[in-house]
Amino acid sequence: MNATLIAVALSLVSAGAYAAAAVAQSRLAGRTDPSTGILRLLGRGAWWSAVGLNAGGALLHVAALNYGPLTLVQPLGALTLVAAVPLGARAAGRRVGRTEWRGTVLTLLGLGALLLTAGGSAPHETLTLPAALGVGAATMAVVAGLSRPGARPGLRHAAASGITSGVASALTQTLTVAVTDHSGGPLFSWRLLTVALLVSAFAMGGLLLSQTAYRGGLGAPLAVVTLANPVAAAAIGLALLGERLQGGPVSLVLALLGTAAAVRGVILLSRAQAHATDPGEAAAPPVPVVDPVPSRLVIGSPRRADGTPLGVEPLAAARAGGPSHP
Repeated sequence: MNATLIAVALSLVSAGAYAAAAVAQSRLAGRTDPSTGILRLLGRGAWWSAVGLNAGGALLHVAALNYGPLTLVQPLGALTLVAAVPLGARAAGRRVGRTEWRGTVLTLLGLGALLLTAGGSAPHETLTLPAALGVGAATMAVVAGLSRPGARPGLRHAAASGITSGVASALTQTLTVAVTDHSGGPLFSWRLLTVALLVSAFAMGGLLLSQTAYRGGLGAPLAVVTLANPVAAAAIGLALLGERLQGGPVSLVLALLGTAAAVRGVILLSRAQAHATDPGEAAAPPVPVVDPVPSRLVIGSPRRADGTPLGVEPLAAARAGGPSHP
């Protein structure tokens, strides 16, 4: 089978696993108090289910990176949001809306255009140790800036999660190509060990940042993660790994149009998801029912001849608006 087809097939299954993990994380975040620490999460089965789904998606993603370049594999990550639409709707017990279908179609059309322009050859270039350290330092600086206290932490954490995941994918490709290279180089070296540590740190950081981002809902944070991930990975691929778009100026225009369509589709999906997951207006507090006759009855209290306690207007007189008795 063609390497490009293998990369696409593995990316599709990986996107499905990531989508299921995102839905599971969102449901867990909705049931978890914001002050809950990491140790509390480690004791919950739902958390480990999400971790398992993410791990499965990551393994499939790593396999796809062995057959296709970053500019091909990473944009297919947008299918995570496409797959999350029916999964999230089913989990919420509702149907997929018209806006969600429009977003899905636009996203798929945009990804189709990008697939026509992406280079289909298997990757061969790898990051040097200084380049890997530079990418890691720049990523940590960006994540530190996005994680600072301030307004809209959910979207900023989602952007940080997408960037760290995209960088982890780029570093993973370097690790995969270096390990599977049969040129006779050493299997264990300082470069590979450093890259492996960076991959582990960024992958776990991306998972924890996404869990924090999903506390405000699934739609908008997942859309930001979906867009930031391929942008970060493709930037590394084009700038440091020698990847290029094939087809010349015409393909560049097609890639730009495809990117615009995919971004528009993701925005529509995020808006629809945010609208579907927004909690409704808080119910008005129940209005207390005031008894027309004050219930100050005390057992053994003095009563009138008609049985009405002293200090309380007779029921018939109160309802009729009659005069009160002294």
